[in-house]
Amino acid sequence: MLDDQVVPVLPCAPAICYSGYRAGQSPATAQFPSREQILEDLLLLQRHWRLIRLYDCGPHAQRVLEVIHREGLQLRVLLGAYLEAEIDNPRCPWGGCHDAQTLRANRLRNEAEVDGLIELARRYPREVVAGAVGNEACVDWTDHLVAPSRVRELLRRVRRGVELPLTVCDNYVPWLGELGAEVGAEVDFVSLHTYPVWENKSIEHALDHTQANYQEVARAFAGKQVVITEAGWPSAANGRGFPAVHASEGLQRLYLHALLDWTQRAGITCFVFEAFDEKWKGSDDPLEPEKHWGIYTEARLPKRFVAGAQARG
Repeated sequence: MLDDQVVPVLPCAPAICYSGYRAGQSPATAQFPSREQILEDLLLLQRHWRLIRLYDCGPHAQRVLEVIHREGLQLRVLLGAYLEAEIDNPRCPWGGCHDAQTLRANRLRNEAEVDGLIELARRYPREVVAGAVGNEACVDWTDHLVAPSRVRELLRRVRRGVELPLTVCDNYVPWLGELGAEVGAEVDFVSLHTYPVWENKSIEHALDHTQANYQEVARAFAGKQVVITEAGWPSAANGRGFPAVHASEGLQRLYLHALLDWTQRAGITCFVFEAFDEKWKGSDDPLEPEKHWGIYTEARLPKRFVAGAQARG
């Protein structure tokens, strides 16, 4: 539960991660959702959500902020600056090693990305309520590894450029190690990710695992707001990483209801991962688990979690 001594930086409002890529679209191919598609998404989301999280400062995020501003939507944004690899990571199971030229270019790109965060936060001061430097850039399995000391340097770069509450979004484990030691005093709030299914927890033990992750980090950063910036459950899977039987719309519904009941009662800001299925992610297998975390399908059809909420009114 949120300590009474903690002054929240982010409100405890319904929050969700949003990435709007549809069929044939992908950041890798620079095919981005149109403003009309984004508006369709946001009008759907604002029925139930008030905070959205964006991962980077590229064209997609720019269009999202433009649409929110132009349409006067009530959604507010935690805006991320996505950091690419600056260090090789041979521990990454799907390839975390890069040539020296790529790593040098990524370092410059990361500086431009945080400058983009500064610029967008200045341009949209009403819409952008907080910024995040890095997304899972310090956890030991990442393919885009950045040293925690470098994350601190980039945080300070943003701090010099704009007055904005800042955080770093990462798995709960790095917060208890070097990342926490380097940036704990620099961030205005701590943002952790927790995924019980990726750690082979069944639905019966899922919420307990999430709560334990949260409480361990909250104890380490007493007096500072701790936000869950990613927690979710897949609706389909092929058995890669965890048993396929652990993924279904029914299990997604059970976990998210339990998660949101707990976080709302405890006054914890929690971003559900995620709004829509993203078929561009992962392998070509249609049951690749990375493709199935949305509470809506890629066709914008509600899954059981949303359908149940709508039925209750």
